Amino acid sequence: MNEEQNTITEEMLQDDTSALEKMYEETLRDFQEGSIVTGKIIDIRPNEVLVDIGYKSEGLVSREEFDSEEEIEADREIEVFLDRLEDEHGMVVLSKHRADLQRNWNKVIATCEEGSTIEGNVKRRVKGGLIVDINGIEAFLPGSQVDVVPVRDLDECIGQTYEFKILKINEERKNIVVSRRELIEESRREARQQLLAEIKPGQIRSGRVKNITDFGAFIDLNGADGLLHVTDMGWGRVNHPSEVVSVGQELEVMVLDVNREKERISLGLKQTQRNPWEDIEERYPVGSRVHGRVMKVAPYGAFVEIEEGVEGLVHVSEMSWTKRVAKAADVVNEGDEVDVVVLSINKDEQKISLGMRQTEANPWEVAAETYPIGSRVKGTVRNFTSYGAFVEVEEGIDGMIHVSDMSWTRKVNHPSEVLEKGEEVECVVLEVDPENQRMSLGLKQAQEDPWAKIAKKFSVGDIVKGTVTKIASFGAFVEIEEGVEGLVHISQISSDHVEKVRDKLDKGQEVEARIVKIDPAERRIGLSIKAAEVADEDFEVNDEMLEGLRPGEDLVDLAGAFDDAISSLEEWHPGDKKSGDSEEPEPSDQSGGDEDRG
Repeated sequence: MNEEQNTITEEMLQDDTSALEKMYEETLRDFQEGSIVTGKIIDIRPNEVLVDIGYKSEGLVSREEFDSEEEIEADREIEVFLDRLEDEHGMVVLSKHRADLQRNWNKVIATCEEGSTIEGNVKRRVKGGLIVDINGIEAFLPGSQVDVVPVRDLDECIGQTYEFKILKINEERKNIVVSRRELIEESRREARQQLLAEIKPGQIRSGRVKNITDFGAFIDLNGADGLLHVTDMGWGRVNHPSEVVSVGQELEVMVLDVNREKERISLGLKQTQRNPWEDIEERYPVGSRVHGRVMKVAPYGAFVEIEEGVEGLVHVSEMSWTKRVAKAADVVNEGDEVDVVVLSINKDEQKISLGMRQTEANPWEVAAETYPIGSRVKGTVRNFTSYGAFVEVEEGIDGMIHVSDMSWTRKVNHPSEVLEKGEEVECVVLEVDPENQRMSLGLKQAQEDPWAKIAKKFSVGDIVKGTVTKIASFGAFVEIEEGVEGLVHISQISSDHVEKVRDKLDKGQEVEARIVKIDPAERRIGLSIKAAEVADEDFEVNDEMLEGLRPGEDLVDLAGAFDDAISSLEEWHPGDKKSGDSEEPEPSDQSGGDEDRG
């Protein structure tokens, strides 16, 4: 080949190369990342579909991006979203799902704008609201825009189809915010204007509780909302609107004020009812006795509702004649039904002072006449102190039985040795002190002194039967008749040597013993079980039988020492002391401010 022919061939090759490069450059310019392109399925794999978009390399689309019912076959043309022209493997990055979204987004943008109305289906709940499907595009419906009233359960809206107003479209983020509330409010705007034109103060209107706040409730008047303030809900105490109304409740309310410029309506509920304070002084004159219910308990007193909307204060100082009340909760509880007496009325300030103790006479003023010295009374043991027991003779009147006045036959170290709480006893009035509100009672004085006839009824040498009442280290006490006990010394229990009394005797055991000593002056009886086994003709008192019964030895004190150990284990509440107990603690200041007593 000559030189001229070589030159021509090289020029032709250069022209072809330039043409190919030009075509390649044009191909590159036709493909833009972020655009939707048409491609052809050239291979179907288990998890992916290979798509040719006419670029130098193919792209893969996940099979999950195809609808389950969509037919996938070779040579089918589909629209895909061109995410990137090349990934790290030189493959085109494609997405069918994003192409569908983009196509739907373009359709919505083309047909809708902010402020327009569109239909959508509520798909699911998310934080702060709901997701609505609008022609394949997910829009956000804030919880506050679901309805004109708060929706307690947003899940009830899922699956429902509504009309929505488009509030905002963000093309850059492809976000749409919609509102159902806006459409509802628009539909009610005309009704609101009509209502504002015809509504007047003094009218009675029907409404539904729309929302409750700490200061009141908003009432839907079928076109406009009115405020029912907490102070206009009732003539009496209303601590919170929820005590009177509930969301959704139908009410009859009075129109108190209308501001058409600001579209504000003030409503009242109590104004639809009679004002109970109008003739309060005529209906509840001072000194009258009424029945009421405790509505609130404060440290300084209790508020008692004597009728709906009318409350009065019972100060702690007016609660009891006989008790020093430290705080009202010690006497009454919320919800208690009580009788009270009207002490004073302040109609202008709507305050009433009430008294509970005035419903009954001061018991101590008539106690001396009702319970003269020497009279017999019955009462219930209320509580113990270390030196006596308090007995409730009647409500508000407690008398004390000192331990020295509990038994003729034994020395009582603690009242629990003789009495039990709640036990009913009969006593003799020993003294009444109305000024100090005290009454002294005697338990033993209500009984015959058994020692007055012991010497006549029993003699030394008599065999008696009795019950073991108490066991000590030195012997056992045996009750031979009610109120009369004798001591069996440990040496007189058995002919055999006894190490411990409990080895031979038990409390409550029936025994037979012989009387070996009677001392009415010292109120003592000595017994011997061992001597009971001796024949009457052979019985003779000796020094061994009198061991432990020597003059001057206080057998009861020995027994009491044992009983004190037992008594010390018993529960005792000093706070249970009743009136007359000198150890009762002083209460805190009972007075309240002037405003509290109103």
